Amino acid sequence: MTEQLSVAVIGAGMAGRSHANGYRQANTIHGGGLPKIRLAAIADVNLELAQEVADRYGFEKAVGSWQEVAEDPTIDVVSVVVGNSLHREVVEALLAAGKHVLCEKPLAASLEDAEAMVAAAEKATTVAATAYSFRRNPAIEAIRERLADGTLGKPAIIEAHYMADYACDPEGPMSWRFRGPLGSGALADLGAHIVDLAEYVNGPIASVSGAIFSIAIPERHLPVGNVIGHDHAELSDETEPVTNDDSVVFTATFANGAVGTFRVSRVAYGPANDLAITLTGTDTRAVFDWRRPAEFIIADNTPSAATRGDRVVYVSPGTASVFDDGVPMPGGNISFGYGDLFIYQTRAFLDQVLGRESELPRCATFADGLHTMQIIEAITKSANQNGAAVEV
Repeated sequence: MTEQLSVAVIGAGMAGRSHANGYRQANTIHGGGLPKIRLAAIADVNLELAQEVADRYGFEKAVGSWQEVAEDPTIDVVSVVVGNSLHREVVEALLAAGKHVLCEKPLAASLEDAEAMVAAAEKATTVAATAYSFRRNPAIEAIRERLADGTLGKPAIIEAHYMADYACDPEGPMSWRFRGPLGSGALADLGAHIVDLAEYVNGPIASVSGAIFSIAIPERHLPVGNVIGHDHAELSDETEPVTNDDSVVFTATFANGAVGTFRVSRVAYGPANDLAITLTGTDTRAVFDWRRPAEFIIADNTPSAATRGDRVVYVSPGTASVFDDGVPMPGGNISFGYGDLFIYQTRAFLDQVLGRESELPRCATFADGLHTMQIIEAITKSANQNGAAVEV
């Protein structure tokens, strides 16, 4: 691998395309310096879609099954970007075949599967990581560093939300995303991001309480053909009940004494992708809002209480190492997109695969992915116990 890294992506949907682009661009940031990256294969049961993505991002071939990737001895690194219920089977086979694996969150469809995947990763001689793309946002990293060095003091309350609209249309087709128990819907899909972010910047959650789930659209029509990502499609007359959560709210207590409130929804009309986190203490406040990704807000007593109020900090070279040499034109308040976070993620993962020091935060482990699922399980228990507090 010192001369060439051969990579593949299993799953050609929206996130799969983002992983594919990440590998394509990984050697363009942070000084390059990686071995040649061979873009080997895109795998998807929808072979036509796989071929389209392979052509678009410069991969050598498209294949119709993940097994073809697992059985290819020339492939070193694989991203797994398929339905949650498929993660365990695919990942275990890839690790057994000696591949390095970057698996999308949530880690699995059940705690049992996630625990088995952690066990498989511990036995493997290769690197296994969970994909939490928001971790490497430069503004998030800047806030995290300022909490760690004491600049921002100690947060007392954390407010986080992830509101999306991809499922707000009742005419949206039924898919695997709407099947499964409560907790496997919006909470696992979107909530996993803000749970991980809150712990990433402020430390572990000790307990959760006050959880309430809701299903806004109780049934959906089955599609006539294949559906890609959140796309609409021709609908059949047959319907199927939605069994998991469209929305959830809950509270949390952190190990450092801070308390948090969380809101998650996939049926939130308005901004299509609205993620934000606010950390407030007795003398400081920090705010990150994905809608303005190249900045964050700080409020403190600098230079004095007489001028107290929010001030905007624009991400620029020196703000966070993630940003430095992370974009073609590094300058203050030059924004970037969600796709850039996948580039940072794949670069960080490839650095780990090669055993190199990286300017980027390391990718989450499978154990981290399991931990998030344990929090999701605790939230579900709280909802089933009329909002009672549940320890993580």
